[in-house]
Amino acid sequence: MTVEIGSRVQQAIAKSQDYLLSIQESDGHWCAELESNVTITAEVVLLHKIWGTDQQRPLNKAETYLRSQQRQHGGWELYYGDGGELSTTVEAYMALRLLGVDPKDPALVRAKKFIWQRGGISKTRIFTKMHLALIGCYDWRGLPSIPPSIMLLPETSPLTIYEMSSWARGSTVPLLIVFDRKPIFKLDAPIKLDELYVEGIANVRYELPRNNDWTDIFIALDNVFKLAENLNLVPLREEGLAAAEKWVLARQEATGDWGGIIPAMLNSLLALRSLDYNVNDPVVQRGLVAVDNFALETVDSYRIQPCVSPVWDTAWCLRVLAESGIARDHPALVKGGQWLLDKQILDYGDWAVKNKSSTPGGWAFEYENRFYPDVDDSAVVVMGLSQIKLPHESQKQQAIARCLNWITSMQCKPGGWAAFDLNNDQDWINLIPYGDLKAMIDPNTADVTARVLEMLGECNLAMEDARVRKAIAYLIKEQEPDGSWFGRWGVNYIYGTSGVLAALSLIAPIAYQEQIDRGAAWLVSCQNADGGWGETCASYEDKNLKGTGISTASQTSWALLGIMAAIAATKFAAQATVDRGIEYLLNTQQSDGTWDEAQFTGTGFPCHFYLKYHLYQQYFPLQTLARYANI
Repeated sequence: MTVEIGSRVQQAIAKSQDYLLSIQESDGHWCAELESNVTITAEVVLLHKIWGTDQQRPLNKAETYLRSQQRQHGGWELYYGDGGELSTTVEAYMALRLLGVDPKDPALVRAKKFIWQRGGISKTRIFTKMHLALIGCYDWRGLPSIPPSIMLLPETSPLTIYEMSSWARGSTVPLLIVFDRKPIFKLDAPIKLDELYVEGIANVRYELPRNNDWTDIFIALDNVFKLAENLNLVPLREEGLAAAEKWVLARQEATGDWGGIIPAMLNSLLALRSLDYNVNDPVVQRGLVAVDNFALETVDSYRIQPCVSPVWDTAWCLRVLAESGIARDHPALVKGGQWLLDKQILDYGDWAVKNKSSTPGGWAFEYENRFYPDVDDSAVVVMGLSQIKLPHESQKQQAIARCLNWITSMQCKPGGWAAFDLNNDQDWINLIPYGDLKAMIDPNTADVTARVLEMLGECNLAMEDARVRKAIAYLIKEQEPDGSWFGRWGVNYIYGTSGVLAALSLIAPIAYQEQIDRGAAWLVSCQNADGGWGETCASYEDKNLKGTGISTASQTSWALLGIMAAIAATKFAAQATVDRGIEYLLNTQQSDGTWDEAQFTGTGFPCHFYLKYHLYQQYFPLQTLARYANI
């Protein structure tokens, strides 16, 4: 590193540190916007129209937001630059109509053309059709039946609600009520969307799409369920509905949240509306306020986040600020560390249904989510806390020990770790018609597994050798032929590969030098001409696009972190590549110490739902520059 580059790096680090410290909240935590597509806001507009609470919210500003997100082709996107997506566009169109926009408005004329080109409402996803059915714009006959008696199945049954992922469970249990009641809610200003049926409203076939293979057996089963409903012969129907209602009520946080995610929150409120709860019932009011807490309002715009990420953002900020040279006992870090300690979850959540041997000790993603701590967040919190020095170090160490015990107990049979649950891996559940987002389960993944091993190596924590060997074997098995690893929770192979390289380089650099070097070589091969790295969300659908895309600060940082880990562990030769990547970060940093990127680099559900964490482009570059400065 030349003196000039070294000076520029230190200046960039200082500016980035100053920026992160300047946005810390007064109680010590960090939390930036978590951006997704417009369906979240559109569904909240629908919710308030259904409850009659729309006049109490600035939904006129939601119209401004929705209009601002429409693209030139007339559609709305799942992620930046994807060319538009049908279901997203139909829901945005629905919301604008609910907000009083005339179908002859130029924006809706362009949207209708986009929708028609892609097959119209009949080609949309299940959940889009469900939202339309709630207001009579689609027929419930075209939606799958979900027997409420699933709530009563014993734990030994092949399918219970606990074989679904935490997010699917939190969304599905309330929908058992909604799909059973099949409500059509009367609105003060009802709308029709007949113009969005390409075949004409009189010719719509309200049926589930067939795949013309063995999975069509689920269609046959659905027909049986529908017949049983029509004949009022659904076994244990009322008992199942009562169990679902009890489950929903039991999982509401004191703050009103359900699961800390908007889909579970909206569906729970729809379930309560279907059960004729009064709008002034405390349960309903708390739920509506919880949704309000996810809103971001400006002078002329109103939008809803799908979730909030304070624990995640705070843990990363602590980690990178300390690693970049801020004193371990700096007041800002101490305050952030204490905030995290106070958020440790000491309650038994849904994870305990399959994991009966452990005690609680993890952290969740959000402000309050005691039923769903997750392994990824918990591992990053441990790394963040380990980097700083608190006035009560013994308390911190006890919290870390409790978390390590919980994480250890969450190891899945194949050897890896999942996000929220243990052995939640029955892939056939993704094949049922209801699960058309293919996100019904939570199997172990390479990126979460790597995070746990990185935590062990970075924090010098001990886990049984047999467990560590099994986890490493799982990662080695998951390596792609080209040397990369899949990224479940970040886009995509750049994210996954970076995480695994960071872990293996700390845990077993000598034994797995070949795998480390192959992974690093793949990252080197993906560098763009401008020195950065980028990967499109489309790589989840087309492997030919893996590692390709417009350079971003976050993905450049992930690539550099992985390559630098390999250099430190195995003497992998790529210094010139790293230098060019650092130049990219230096050249794209803005005067206030920030970086900017439009691309979505976070993953909700691969192929179906993506996220933009607004702090990814800040703390990952700072971590990268700090490690480069210490080479």
